[in-house]
Amino acid sequence: MSLKNLSAKTKIHKILYRKLKNKKINKIYNKFEKSLNLKTSFAVAISGGPDSLALSFLAKIYSIKNNLNTKFYIVDHKLRSGSTKEAKKVKQTLKKISINAQILTWRGIKPTKNIQSIARSKRYELLTNKCKRLRINNILLGHHEDDLHENFFIRILRGSGLHGLVSLDKKSKVDNFNLLRPLLDQKKEDLIFLANFVFSFYVKDPSNYDQKFQRIKIRNLINQLKKDGLDRKKFSKTIENLKLSNSVINFYVEENIKRNSYFSKKKNTVFIQEVFFNQPYEIIFRSLSNLINLISKRYYPVRGKKLENIINLIENKSLNKVTLGGCIIEKLNETVIISKEP
Repeated sequence: MSLKNLSAKTKIHKILYRKLKNKKINKIYNKFEKSLNLKTSFAVAISGGPDSLALSFLAKIYSIKNNLNTKFYIVDHKLRSGSTKEAKKVKQTLKKISINAQILTWRGIKPTKNIQSIARSKRYELLTNKCKRLRINNILLGHHEDDLHENFFIRILRGSGLHGLVSLDKKSKVDNFNLLRPLLDQKKEDLIFLANFVFSFYVKDPSNYDQKFQRIKIRNLINQLKKDGLDRKKFSKTIENLKLSNSVINFYVEENIKRNSYFSKKKNTVFIQEVFFNQPYEIIFRSLSNLINLISKRYYPVRGKKLENIINLIENKSLNKVTLGGCIIEKLNETVIISKEP
């Protein structure tokens, strides 16, 4: 590196660290640092909203302090006019603090229904494909405390069980990738403050005000509940207690999978013993769902109702051969076999 480049880099680092002298920013960073606690390379997913821009700043500081290789990716979904222009604006904004972000573009036909869910899946696909080529296993996402609360209410409306209610966690694993959410204990208003303080800019997505989306309706409901006295700390504590209960169930799910099934990596096939299905229903349900995800390598689990139907077929000894979630599920003698659908 030339002396000129080294000098420019040192100047940028000083500018970044100077931002930390603000007491509120420093408090946000210290909480972030404690939450992340990562010593290997990672990628950062950026939308351009205040949460992801705040994440970018915090991650940049963290990478400098820990001398880590970090990649920053802006996803342009092309779902509305102007999205590409916004992505380029975000890239230019990040470059001011020495973040060289790359734009990942979702090309092809766009959906007309279930738009947000499909866009989310496509976003993860773009990110994981890029990280796979670079051998990066950790992806930072900008979900924060408000997202945690919204997710809880959305799952209630869907009739989710305990696992669904607490599905948004600081760390989840999908196809050997660690999805990390180090902002999950940060308030949205604090992240907006940081984005304004550091960048004086963030993208205001018009879909955040569109009442046709369920998430926006839930967001407005929660805001009203806050005005009526909803205690955020107690609400977060309730979710945390439910997570502890969920972790107990997950322990027995892992034990069931480990003791009563065999995964052939070479064939990408799972062989399940009969005793696998002699467990409490919730253990069977989650174990089977996890194995289907293992084979299909999809981010989201299969629909609960469809999985329930297959479990009923197995318990009634009437399963022959069915397809679900990109997998073939069949029974041979007393063994259930899950393989990838061609």
